[in-house]
Amino acid sequence: MSKLRTLLSATAIAVVSISSANAGPTLDNIKANNAISIGYREASIPFSYLGADQKPIGFSMDLCAHVVGRLKADLSLPDLRVNLTPVNSSNRIPLIQNGTIDIECGGTGSSTKRLEEVSFSVSTFAGQASWLALAQSGLETPEDLKGKTVVVAQGSNAVGIAQSLSQKDGLELNIVQGKDHAESFLLLTSGRAAAFMEDDILLAGLKAQSPNADDLVFLKSEYDIWLYGLMFSKDDPEFKQTVDDVLSKFMASGEFTKIYDKWFMTEIPPKNINLNFPMSEALKERIANPSDVVDY
Repeated sequence: MSKLRTLLSATAIAVVSISSANAGPTLDNIKANNAISIGYREASIPFSYLGADQKPIGFSMDLCAHVVGRLKADLSLPDLRVNLTPVNSSNRIPLIQNGTIDIECGGTGSSTKRLEEVSFSVSTFAGQASWLALAQSGLETPEDLKGKTVVVAQGSNAVGIAQSLSQKDGLELNIVQGKDHAESFLLLTSGRAAAFMEDDILLAGLKAQSPNADDLVFLKSEYDIWLYGLMFSKDDPEFKQTVDDVLSKFMASGEFTKIYDKWFMTEIPPKNINLNFPMSEALKERIANPSDVVDY
């Protein structure tokens, strides 16, 4: 945490207003087309997922709705259209890079490697990688996975972490990749994988929504903190400054915490399940000192 505080103190957020003179490529395109393209996830509870009416809802979707509201005002586009595109772990970065979507409102962790390809807003969540297993398996710690088949979602940070742990800790894991969180979860619950590695909150969401939630357990482990953010095109400082300004002002006003509590600490649709996932100390620090800095 001391390292995190050092990084935070070294980072400040620049805030600028939008005008036709300084608008970057994303803002230019939004204004020219009177439309913004948002990428959403179908099963990243509670960040971005399909509700009972099969329309995307969630924590990140709420944050992006406020970004859209800001753009409507700053670009004088009261009728700004919102085009929604489903994305997954494998295609979300390519779809940002080729301009199919302007911003991804999902549950994506930043990293130094990803920052070579895309940009992230100030951090909106802090989580940790974890393992989910079937209770009947008797597994308790990652060491119990030695020689077993485990699953991760394609394109997730968990792919590299699982590979590194397998080699570093001599676990000799057989790592398979599901196309998304839903398929990876199915491989676990059907017994085709002994454990599923992903961010703790995403696993908690999948577990909570399962009709057999009591049959699933977390293995005892503690890994490095991952920091999430809204994701968009690299090298577009004007758009980034706009998004960061919206989020930073929400953090300062307390509105961000209200949105967090709505999705992490109260009953959420469609099954009215409360994830009961209190805000971490790492995220509280980011709210007090908004930053997009990562060191992993």
